[in-house]
Amino acid sequence: MEMNEDKQETVKAEDKVQTLAYLRDLIGLVAGVMLLFALVFRVVVVSGPSMNNTLYHGDLLVVLGNVLYSKPEQHDIVVVSKKSFDDGKPIIKRVIATEGQTVDIDFQRGVVIVDGQELTEEYCLTPTNLQEGVEFPLTVDDGCIFVMGDNRNESKDSRSPDIGLVDCREVIGRAVLLIFPGAARDTGRRDFSRIGVLS
Repeated sequence: MEMNEDKQETVKAEDKVQTLAYLRDLIGLVAGVMLLFALVFRVVVVSGPSMNNTLYHGDLLVVLGNVLYSKPEQHDIVVVSKKSFDDGKPIIKRVIATEGQTVDIDFQRGVVIVDGQELTEEYCLTPTNLQEGVEFPLTVDDGCIFVMGDNRNESKDSRSPDIGLVDCREVIGRAVLLIFPGAARDTGRRDFSRIGVLS
């Protein structure tokens, strides 16, 4: 009888140890994921129509933070924060040119030219007809990028003196994944087939 009680106590003690080990591992995992998202990834929500039809208002994105993303490249979709614009509220735009490149825009034809080459921009919803005040041609300063929205006639971007060139230190990160779609403006519906890697 005493041996059975001893065995039961031993089993109970082992169960407690296993439960505590499981909880410790679970807490460690949750802390690791939180640290990973704090340092490496962020989740942002698209606000406004400036990136239509690539991104819609309400799209939920995973952004690779500047711990691992430090050199923006042409065509990357980036999240930037300029203190001089809208109190530093993050905005999402596409990199059109990087340091040393010269941007020109033929507003009549709606065409963007970088280093003398017209860009083929299938991602654009509208041609680039809207002038916002910056003079072209413009050579991008060292350590800066020139950004624009894909919905060119509804985007405030580097064409505006309010934003202008973006210092790479103002880049929060690169949008890499759409994890939940916002509603399309024309249909009001969410297209879940849009979920995936951004290009």
